[in-house]
Order: sequence, then structure tokens, then C-alpha cells
Amino acid sequence: MTKKWFISAIAALTVGSALLPSAHAADVQYSSNGQAFTPATPAVEQQGRLYLPIRDVANLLGKYVDWDDVSKTALFSDKPKLSGTYTLNQKDLADGIKFGIGSSLTHIPGDPDNVFYTTADRGPNGEVDVNGVTRRTFPLPNYTPTIYKIQLEQGRINILDTIPLKLSGKDPVTGTNLITGLPNLKSRDEVPYDKAAQKVISYDPYGLDVEGLTYNPTDDTFWISDEYGPYLVQVKRDGTLLQRLAPKGISSELNTAALPLKDNLPAVYLTRRQNRGAEAVGITPDGKWMFMAMQSPLRNPDKNVDNSRTLRILKIDLSTLKPVAEYAYISEDAKQYQDLKQSDIVISDMYVVNENTLLIDERDKNAGEAAQLKKIFSIDLKNATNILGQYDDTSKAGKTLEQLSLTELRQAGIQSPVKRTVLDAVEFKYPNEKIEGISLVNGHTLVIVNDNDFGVTDPDSKENGTDLWTFELPYDIK
Repeated sequence: MTKKWFISAIAALTVGSALLPSAHAADVQYSSNGQAFTPATPAVEQQGRLYLPIRDVANLLGKYVDWDDVSKTALFSDKPKLSGTYTLNQKDLADGIKFGIGSSLTHIPGDPDNVFYTTADRGPNGEVDVNGVTRRTFPLPNYTPTIYKIQLEQGRINILDTIPLKLSGKDPVTGTNLITGLPNLKSRDEVPYDKAAQKVISYDPYGLDVEGLTYNPTDDTFWISDEYGPYLVQVKRDGTLLQRLAPKGISSELNTAALPLKDNLPAVYLTRRQNRGAEAVGITPDGKWMFMAMQSPLRNPDKNVDNSRTLRILKIDLSTLKPVAEYAYISEDAKQYQDLKQSDIVISDMYVVNENTLLIDERDKNAGEAAQLKKIFSIDLKNATNILGQYDDTSKAGKTLEQLSLTELRQAGIQSPVKRTVLDAVEFKYPNEKIEGISLVNGHTLVIVNDNDFGVTDPDSKENGTDLWTFELPYDIK
């Protein structure tokens, strides 16, 4: 199969199953490298020429292919190679509770290529049914959310440094400067119960459900995306919390001297679904822009939009800490998969390459052989529509952003970011459900890690359940 043939096939075909004019299905057999295969859509024959579907051609050449219907763009990407696998081997935190990391991942420029920073989330927690009502339990209520410096070496994830998150003041739950991962507000968050799901325990106004981590080179600080608010929290390198960005309308309940709050984020973000908040954060290498991505659609106006495919990505000017743009990210269509609910497709992390290029971690809720969607996409924001403040209510289009169908988004002139597949981890049989940390080193080494949820779903396993894999891209993303 020559390059010339490949290019002519791409030029002649449309993406999908529609036949060419005056073409008919060809009754032929197919072989690649001596092995028989069946194309997803039969080839067609026209005027003595055979045309294969574009996706099958891409697969034969070891490429991913994506189609952006709005811009009518076919995007091809060479597939990466798995270059390393690493596992965590740490003592359990308690009986039946694994040591946890992997809810985020970031690499600091200047560090060795095998050194990263990561976090676990809010700590061990579970759901217990009590008389038909689900209660959220916290078996280790004084658990301290922590940043970990890790090193990859000889198949192992080694912990180099532990940086517990703390206040310049006293936390009301711990009585020390260390914070917890407990919910913040009785008015907004889940009710926290003890391990037995019988006793309500304390709320913590400083508690963090850490989901994303990024580094700002201009002032040598970290930023954390917190699922509770959703919030963004700035942190010193020693773990001290500096300030919190929150949606408008929440400041009176959470603004304190120990953690000053700026309610700069759009008020509509207060409609986030519980446990589906600010899942990802990233900063451009020049330290000018910060991006935040929501895990799922906002419940705007209510939970009837949980199956919307539209997720929000917010762009913030770090010099003012105010949003300057918002983009409508379109998640994959659950209909192309087997027995997958649209609401179970989520964003789990991001990596910011530059102001216009982000890597997005999109996944389903399945693991192992049941997994169908575990992809890292590169998205292009250059021609994406800035919708900041325009579709938070029904005044502009008669519907909120989350209520608009894809057809209605197009009719409104809203261009979503163009997506291109960088990694399909299902093809590599990545074993875990939650790829929640991604990073990119030197423009071509892609790193992914999972959140093991402290082993609450498999407490008897002898393995920690944390796997970090590295991939080499045959091109640079810059």
C-alpha cells in the first residue's frame, strides 16, 4: 500500500458509510500482512477502482483517525509505543485501605524526566446503603490531602517527598495546621459519616477534594482543582494554602483569613453535580494562562441534562485571576459503544501544552476487559468559540448550554474544540478504570497514572493497584 494510494483514497472518501456516486459494494476478501481482516464498512468499487473506508485505511497504517463534523476535517495521528510500566509498592494506610496517589500528575521543567508530582484525592471514602439511602463514609476522617514527589525507576514508583496540605492557621477539625478532605458546607456538600455510616462527623471549611495539580513557573507555586466547589486553590511548594478561587455567590460562607477567597469564577459553576466538579487544571509554560475542566456537564438547569455531551473548559488570566474565555468541549458519543451511558463518559485530567493546545483525558467508568473508552485527545482551541457568560441561562438561545443539542450548538454558531486522538489506552489493555493523571515530557513522552481510590473496591488485593505507564509519541506536541 503506497503513500500515493493512501492519499488518493483519503481524497476520494468521506468519513462514514455513505457510498460514492455510481459506486457499488465490492464482494472482495481482505488481507493485511498475510492476515485476513474484515473492514468495519465494506469497500466500494467505482470505475474499476476499489475504495476502502477511511478508518480501515488508517488502522492498516497504524494511525488514529478522527473526524470533526463542523469543520469537515479528518485528522490522522501516528500511534504511540508503550515505553515503560511502573507500579506503586507502599504500606497500606490502615486495614483494608491502600496507600493512594494518582488523582493528578505534573512534571516541573528542570526536574529529571522521571520525576513528577502527584496527589491522592480527599482520602478514603465509600458509599453505604442505610435503609435505602446512600451515605458517604470517611473511615479516616483526619486524613490529610497531600502532594507527593515521585520518581520512576526500574518498574517502581518511588515516593521521594511528602508534602501535606496545611494552613497558616488552625484547622477546626484537626486542631492543627493540617487540613482534611472532609466536605466544606452543610448547605452544598454530601453529609459526611463515620466508617459505620451511623454518625455524622464534622464538616471542614478548608477540606479539599483534590483532583488536579499544576505548576506555575512564574511564582513557583502549585494550583489545585478542588471538586467540592468547584474551586481552584493556590499552594506554596511547602504545602501551605494561599488563596481560593470560587464561583460567585459563595464567598460569605467560605472566605476566611486563613484562606482568602476570590469569587471570580462564573456563578453557574455552583450547579455542578456532586462528585463531578473541577476535575482538571493546567497552566501554560509561560505562566500566563490557567485552564480548568469540569468532569461532567453542569446540572444547568437540573439533573435532566446529566446526559449532555457538552462539558465546560474555562480559561483564566493568571495576572488578574479572572476568566477570559470558556469553551464547549464535546465528549464522545456513548451510542458508538456497547451499553455505555452518556453520563458515564467524563473528563479526568488535562495537560496544557500552550494557549491553544490542551491534552484531555476522557474515559468511561469501566475497567479491564469491560473498558471501552480510555483516550487522550489533543484539542485545538484556535477556532473554538468563546462562550463565556453567554449560555449560563436561557436568555440567549432559549436553553442553557447543557440543554442545547449538537445541532442547536451548530445553529448557534458555537464551534467546539477540534479533537485528535493521541492515545487509545484500551488498545494497550490498560487495566484500570480511572486514568486521572496525565503529563507530557519533552513534547513526546506521554505519562498516565490511575487513581486507585485507596483500594476501597478491592480491599483484599495484595497489590496496591496504582499503575503508571509511559508512551513515546512518534512526533512532538509543542
